[in-house]
Amino acid sequence: MQVDSLAIPDVKIIRPKKFGDHRGFFSETYSKPAFEAADLHLDFVQDNHSLSAASGVLRGLHFQLPPFAQDKLLRVVRGRIFDVAVDIRHGSATYGQWVSAEISAEEWNQILVPIGFAHGFVTLEPDTEVIYKVTAPYAPEHDRGIAWDDPDLGIAWPLEGIEPTLSEKDTRHPRLADLPVHFSI
Repeated sequence: MQVDSLAIPDVKIIRPKKFGDHRGFFSETYSKPAFEAADLHLDFVQDNHSLSAASGVLRGLHFQLPPFAQDKLLRVVRGRIFDVAVDIRHGSATYGQWVSAEISAEEWNQILVPIGFAHGFVTLEPDTEVIYKVTAPYAPEHDRGIAWDDPDLGIAWPLEGIEPTLSEKDTRHPRLADLPVHFSI
């Protein structure tokens, strides 16, 4: 397993080994001992799986409040996405900054988004399937978000002139400047 940091070092790209032969392939996509050897000590409690039927489906930017705040380990099993993590930890040197990565089934990469970050993605291909592990269960009363199109963030979503497909919930999130302090370091 290869672990690399993005420009905000707490966000990681993880590349599991993939072994192929004439039958297909095998990959250990998560191993607690391997993660701990990379100094990633996480206790995943739930797996989620989403399908986005079209390109341009935008999900986010989401986070959960403590005590249900979540680390997320996300991978794509079909298609590809543009994935974004926004630092919402007050006191952080990178507060309000974002990082992105293309995550795809072809590249066989994963992204680890830690607690204290808002997370979202947009699909770049139809019929994209995303699987992700989280360290806390879904708690609707603790579910929050920030506006995907917050001009202060200036996220360069690769929408190529199309309007994204959003859930009703994702059209109502406040701007980062309007959020109370939920995370601090």
